[in-house]
Amino acid sequence: MEQQVMWAPWDEPGIEHLRLALGDAATDDIVADGLIVRLWEGAPLRLRYTVRCDAQWRVRELRCDRLDADPADATDTPALHLFADGLGHWTTRAGDPLPDLDGCVDVDIMATPFTNTLPIRRLVWTPGAAREIAVVYVSVPSLTVSRMAQRYTCVERTAAGGVYRYESVVSGYTALLPMDAQGLVGDYPQAWRRIRL
Repeated sequence: MEQQVMWAPWDEPGIEHLRLALGDAATDDIVADGLIVRLWEGAPLRLRYTVRCDAQWRVRELRCDRLDADPADATDTPALHLFADGLGHWTTRAGDPLPDLDGCVDVDIMATPFTNTLPIRRLVWTPGAAREIAVVYVSVPSLTVSRMAQRYTCVERTAAGGVYRYESVVSGYTALLPMDAQGLVGDYPQAWRRIRL
């Protein structure tokens, strides 16, 4: 099954197109393929990301590529390609371990609302339940990674979706996220608007 979703930045030019493939006859993998074209801190940003999860929504592969870099300058082509075992252990594409990311099952790419879907789909929720998790946080435009503590709280859950409170444990930033029945963000206040297809 495939689902397509689009978001636009709240108050500046841009768009994101997400193609979400939920398994097929050959594999149970879930693959999110996103393309973002927008202004970011006053400069154009073109970013493509791929997040591959297993059937339990545990991230197994993360890839991000900046498409706005100068193709003639090989040193100015930010790219990121990491692998995970689904249990919180990460390696580079070359197989080198990344112990600073131990314990992170989910990722958060700061330029997309999609990655909020990962812990919401992976964990079991009842209204009022709260979970603190560690995520691999991908900064944009540098595509550097760090470990970040986040907290999600299920405010409301219905057959049509729900509302979840997202909190950055370090900065204190918080947002109420309306989610559809598939766990995808609707309008993310002051950040993204969902484009109805």
